[in-house]
Amino acid sequence: MEEVGSKIKHYEQVVIVFLEEEASNWHNESPKELVLADKEKRHYQLIMTGWTDDVRFVNDILVHFHISDDGKIWLLENNTEWLVAEELVRRGVPSHDIVIGFHPPQYRKFTDFAVA
Repeated sequence: MEEVGSKIKHYEQVVIVFLEEEASNWHNESPKELVLADKEKRHYQLIMTGWTDDVRFVNDILVHFHISDDGKIWLLENNTEWLVAEELVRRGVPSHDIVIGFHPPQYRKFTDFAVA
């Protein structure tokens, strides 16, 4: 059990560092990119929030991860052009521990990532 716990903690760090790096690359005053991390329930998001052009307010999820009890990282949302799952692999997360959760279950087997 400790092995899964240490894997979860490691993956949490990888995910948070990735999201914080992406947020720090955003140089607009508004809207801002913010990292939200619920470490107890293991949900991590990068959101964009603020006024876009002084007439439209946005509050959008850009990327959303969840780390499940078995230690797999679920990519639940990716509203960017970034290859997020591939970036996690580049950072040392094995592809068999990443689930593209926004793909229907029957299509996940056609990716290079975990089916669940």
